[in-house]
Amino acid sequence: MASVLPPLAVVQAQLEAYNAKDIDALLATYAPDAEQYVLHGERLAQGHAQMRERFLTRFAEPGLHARLLSRTVVGAMVVDCELITRNFPEGLGTLEMLCVYEVVDGHIQRASFATGAKRLGPPSPAD
Repeated sequence: MASVLPPLAVVQAQLEAYNAKDIDALLATYAPDAEQYVLHGERLAQGHAQMRERFLTRFAEPGLHARLLSRTVVGAMVVDCELITRNFPEGLGTLEMLCVYEVVDGHIQRASFATGAKRLGPPSPAD
């Protein structure tokens, strides 16, 4: 029987797969019926098929990168604050994102996201 990764390792693997734009490795960190939400709001995706579509759209952005600013782990919950570099219609920019992951049996079961204000321009070293 394979060992189950702890929540911290699962979320770190998810972040690394995101930055590598490796859709299969990223989806492997999520349960097949996982759900993604706007924090305290609408569901963004349910299941691998919907998540694949969302992530592949994002992965098409050449400058996409998530930099971990802080991480807190409490039991099965992992909360990341990240600085995301994106290619917005107006140009390259960044936004802060709060990511709340619930890990069950070695897979992300539920993820909720809150985004900060969009800032145009490349990330500065202070970011």
